[in-house]
Amino acid sequence: MGAPAIVIASSRHGDVLAEAFSRYEREYDVRLVGDELAAKACAEDLLGTGHPVALFVIDSDHDQDKLYALIAGTRKAVPTARRLIVSHVSRFREDSPAFRHAVAAGKVDALLLMPQGPRDEEFHGAVGELLNEWNATVAAPVVENVRIITPEKDALTRELLDYLGRVGLPAGVHHPDSEVGRAVMADCPEDEGRWPVVSSLVGWCGHCPSVRALANQLYGRPDDIELDEVVDLVVVGAGPAGLAASVYASSEGLSTVCLEAEAIGGQAGTSSMIRNYLGFPRGISGMRLAQRARGQALRFGTRFFTGWPATGISPCADGGHHIVHTEGGDVHTRTVLVATGVDYRRLGVEPIEELVGRGVYYGAAMAAARELAGDHVVIVGGGNSAGQAAIHAARFASAVTIVVRRPDLTATMSSYLIDGIEWNPRITVRGSTRVVDGGPDDVNHLAWLDLEDVTTGEQERVEARGLFLLLGAAPECGWLPDEVLRDEHGFVVTGRDIPRERWVGDVPPEDLATTLPGVFCGGDIRSGSMKRVASATGEGASVVSSVHTWLAR
Repeated sequence: MGAPAIVIASSRHGDVLAEAFSRYEREYDVRLVGDELAAKACAEDLLGTGHPVALFVIDSDHDQDKLYALIAGTRKAVPTARRLIVSHVSRFREDSPAFRHAVAAGKVDALLLMPQGPRDEEFHGAVGELLNEWNATVAAPVVENVRIITPEKDALTRELLDYLGRVGLPAGVHHPDSEVGRAVMADCPEDEGRWPVVSSLVGWCGHCPSVRALANQLYGRPDDIELDEVVDLVVVGAGPAGLAASVYASSEGLSTVCLEAEAIGGQAGTSSMIRNYLGFPRGISGMRLAQRARGQALRFGTRFFTGWPATGISPCADGGHHIVHTEGGDVHTRTVLVATGVDYRRLGVEPIEELVGRGVYYGAAMAAARELAGDHVVIVGGGNSAGQAAIHAARFASAVTIVVRRPDLTATMSSYLIDGIEWNPRITVRGSTRVVDGGPDDVNHLAWLDLEDVTTGEQERVEARGLFLLLGAAPECGWLPDEVLRDEHGFVVTGRDIPRERWVGDVPPEDLATTLPGVFCGGDIRSGSMKRVASATGEGASVVSSVHTWLAR
């Protein structure tokens, strides 16, 4: 595999762009061409010689028809590459409104003003973001923080890869007979035959039986906390709400512990690209947003423990403090924020459930999408997560079908995602449809699905190598004590939604307070929440003032 390439298409400003991109020539193969035909030929030549194309840079100063042909041609030639439109200062005011829709719909990834001189770091910061996202979602890692040794990429191996992708750790899979495999097994020969074996740059190596075991190796167990310490706040769940609470609480001097059952970021961490989050005009992946928030919270003093879901809360009888229980240890705390988010609902079709991990995935499973190049992929769900997963999968799969029970996506998905889906020729939406059956091929991997029209009952069998199920919110609150009131759907009731007979006196509870004093709730698990990243972040941040008020009592 050769160095990844940056292809610049400019008929009038090639010298300016070549000078600007000269700083990338050490690590990228930078090519300059003049028009759409040359760009396509260059891309095909690069791919044929083992050079993946990471970025197309397209000068807007082309004839309009040729420019749109160039944009469409780059997507057809290399759908995984990022596309950047650059505009000369003489045209930027004219180009901005003309290309705003193209950027919003995902036809191109960004529109930037052409560099006006050396060290235009605003320009290069945007280019760096695009290359960073390409490297994280498409490129094979150059440096592997974690190596997985196994003779077969089975369901567990894929789960480990998906987890490592969500926490931002580059990983590779190697056969035991490969050079890397033999080197790793030389360090832990006692585990040979017990696959997969996992080796990390931090120095540990051994058989890894589960994602939880990997998380514990990376982040430790809750019982590492001194038993005689009572912290100010335990945040249960490290999704957007939990991360925001961790940042704000620890930044204000509260001793804070965050417990996460799976991966930092929660469901939001699986989003390939969130384009409507405040402050990120070019979008940001859920993984990067989560890891930045985690780093920010760590800087202020939050301690994170993953791989051990909370199993219960023991309220202190005298109101002193609560005890949050996990299978890996207990944490004593004065206040608790329940921010566990929600799980995806199960499809409930037994033959498909048996194929989970072998072509069938709950959630976006970004690592699995790379392996479906050239295949047909079906995504079930009509929310933003499903839309983001479809757009990401379309970079690899030859065709993507979104299956939704409603007639269309307008009631449940943001318009910017709908626009991107409507424009993308690889994505088809099948409304009023559900998946009713599926089956494997000779190697027990998903091969086909039966789709049913919910109006007529008519069924159709389609070939499919990938099925991603993003079926909406299913709360899991069974670990909470009975003192915490939940609604008829299982979501935690807070604030003024709490029945008056459960109030303490005539004053309604604070907005995010539950019916158990000192226990608060925020994010998707809260009854009546908006189920959006930004709203969950706001709730996580705002709960800290209520924690201060409670501690002051």
